[in-house]
Amino acid sequence: MLKGKTAVVTGGTRGIGFAVAKKYLDAGANVAIAGSRQETVEKALSQLTEYGDRVMGIWPDLCSPDAVAEAFGSVRERYGSFDILANNAGISSRTSIYDYTLDEFTKIMDINVKAVFVCSQAAARLMREQGGGAIINASSMVSEYGQPSGCGYPASKFAVDGMTKSLARELAKDHIRVNAVAPGVTKTDMVAALPREMVERISAGIPLGRPGEPEEVADAYLYLASDASSYVTGIVLRVDGAARN
Repeated sequence: MLKGKTAVVTGGTRGIGFAVAKKYLDAGANVAIAGSRQETVEKALSQLTEYGDRVMGIWPDLCSPDAVAEAFGSVRERYGSFDILANNAGISSRTSIYDYTLDEFTKIMDINVKAVFVCSQAAARLMREQGGGAIINASSMVSEYGQPSGCGYPASKFAVDGMTKSLARELAKDHIRVNAVAPGVTKTDMVAALPREMVERISAGIPLGRPGEPEEVADAYLYLASDASSYVTGIVLRVDGAARN
């Protein structure tokens, strides 16, 4: 589905991001995994040796326009194009509003919103030059429902939804599609850090009766990156087993 295309996956060293990177590789794409540190990127690459030089790693500061532009340019230079950006990097929080510090709130917004803006801008500039591309952002089911603590996380994902829909309208003329994937409860490290009783309570409200697997969420990223979704832009695709708050 992606043969001959080049993708960058931020937050691609573990969880959903790693599953997306592997899914893209299996579909024939060249993939650059972007992580926060060189050591985590190299650890992820060590699990993907079967793909040879179709996979590489980068670790720019995702909130730095210059660092991101340089890293993305190096990806295009190596593979000859820049077709897909999966803005998957993100962090969560469960801190009560009574204890929430401005620094913690700002960190959530930096990684979950500012980095999406910076990376989308850099990617769009490259994609416009070559005649188009696809950007897929990481949203969440809590962008619609909120959550009982850690208000910065759902607020950041609500912002991602708005950015996704706005960029879809703005970049359509340049043949750049912009969509988002909103996972529900998924078996990732982020969910593993939640109290067991909370996960059980949330899972009980999922009609399909279980949390999702990272690979199931990655399938949505594959669809939105491929020509199978050539007339799809500006959507937030829920992958949550029909979960409700």
